[in-house]
Amino acid sequence: MIDFFGDRSSMDYCTLLEMTNPDFKPEKRKIIAAPLRKPVRKVRVCAAQYMMRPLKSWGDFVRNIRFFADVADEYHCHFLLLPEYFTAELFSIMPPYLDSLAAMRELAKFTPKYIDLFKDLATGYKLYIIAGSQPVERDGKLYNVAHLFTPTGLIHTQNKLHITPSERLYFDIEPGEDIRVFETPIAKIAIQVCYDIEFPEVARLIKRSGADIIFVPFSTGERKAYYRVRYTAQARAVENVMYVVISGNVGNLPNIKSYLINYGQSVIFTPSDFAFPMEAKVGEAEPNIETVVISDLDLTSLDQQRETGSVRPLYDVHVRPDIYELIAKPPINIIRTEQTVF
Repeated sequence: MIDFFGDRSSMDYCTLLEMTNPDFKPEKRKIIAAPLRKPVRKVRVCAAQYMMRPLKSWGDFVRNIRFFADVADEYHCHFLLLPEYFTAELFSIMPPYLDSLAAMRELAKFTPKYIDLFKDLATGYKLYIIAGSQPVERDGKLYNVAHLFTPTGLIHTQNKLHITPSERLYFDIEPGEDIRVFETPIAKIAIQVCYDIEFPEVARLIKRSGADIIFVPFSTGERKAYYRVRYTAQARAVENVMYVVISGNVGNLPNIKSYLINYGQSVIFTPSDFAFPMEAKVGEAEPNIETVVISDLDLTSLDQQRETGSVRPLYDVHVRPDIYELIAKPPINIIRTEQTVF
């Protein structure tokens, strides 16, 4: 180019060099970025509905998982959520004589391979992946641990806090102790594993710490159990003016006593007011088939709703300290995941 810059030594000739970022995806950036005169913050989430099926090898499991990562990437999602204990599918490649506790301890031995798999997928697809939950053995004890994998290769965890009677009976799972909120560059999120969402105190503490989205990986055997998770998750969205995303297992595992049947329906819940859908849900999958539900979540609407909503529960909860209060012991652990944005 000539006469672009004034440079006597080159006779006013100059060269413009541009190096493009091969990992940059303009589709994702358009969703998340705010126009100059319209300060809107949005993220796109994908909640899996995972079909349990007998496997022949670890390779079969990897192929099943990669399908969901492919879908989330194809639809330019920022977050992918998988269900609780979806790795129990691997029970089918274990010796058939193992009882439920022995099988769960054997499943915990897959944790290093599970971590390598999802770390590769998160960095390869530039996704935040809440990879359901996986049993982890520490000091001889088993914990039900949700894992958050980031696009830059970092790994964060959230232990399940409340353990169901069946988990204690079949798997001898121990409860976790800390509540974590994860501050990503695009949204502040938390993870509550299945039964945890049925305790409103924890969700309220999470909301007080600034989270806009709770991701809930769950696993339920029959319909009544599913509705307990569903109705309480929707209540948490309404009472805390936040989004709640639930992801569950479907399908059957013959000959695996503790996972014979699964009932699930993945849903994305919203607050209930004029700025949101009439039924306080922005996306819902058909029940008991393998699929996903994908939706955009407008984080700016949450801020507006807290100030101008028909009711303001986050303010009004403070008007009666004379009859109740909520205190976290120990304090909520806020984790800043990374500086990078898409």
